[in-house]
Amino acid sequence: AVIVAGVVLVGITTPLGNTANVPGAVDPRPTAYILSSPPPVGLQVGATAPEFEVADADGSTYQLADLNGAPIRLADLRGKAVWVNFWTTWCPPCQSEVPILRDLAARYRNRGLELVAISVQETSPADVAAYAARYTLGYTIGFDGSGKIFHAYKAFGLPTQVFIDENGVIASIVGAPLDEAG
Repeated sequence: AVIVAGVVLVGITTPLGNTANVPGAVDPRPTAYILSSPPPVGLQVGATAPEFEVADADGSTYQLADLNGAPIRLADLRGKAVWVNFWTTWCPPCQSEVPILRDLAARYRNRGLELVAISVQETSPADVAAYAARYTLGYTIGFDGSGKIFHAYKAFGLPTQVFIDENGVIASIVGAPLDEAG
């Protein structure tokens, strides 16, 4: 009975084929996790990237901070190419690209690339820090529990990638998980 159950489980969990080079086939790679409707006008390539702070209605300022509470400022990164990655620990497409982000950030750090992963709508910086430690994420991680920076960047799905050149200008926006080829 155990052998029969094992054979049945293998049979029902084994893919019947693949979609490689099949016209019209659905791409099995992860897609973005949509949080809200797209804004009527999003950020545009060629525009200056918004700073990592937002003015609140009460006149105060919300400043993006890292997992230790230190402020993260885009202005401090001028002269470097900046890759902003909006993500969460609970988002399967975000999780699928974490190894790629970790490897590319390490590979290109000495060539002037700064990865700033902004964790959106998480419970606490401590939870995100535990995830970062578990997966040895050596890049800068900002905590945007309120989603204010996420909305300032007019993002609506996770993960969202924003590539900013050394002058602070948006070079590319990708609203989907990346693979190493992309």
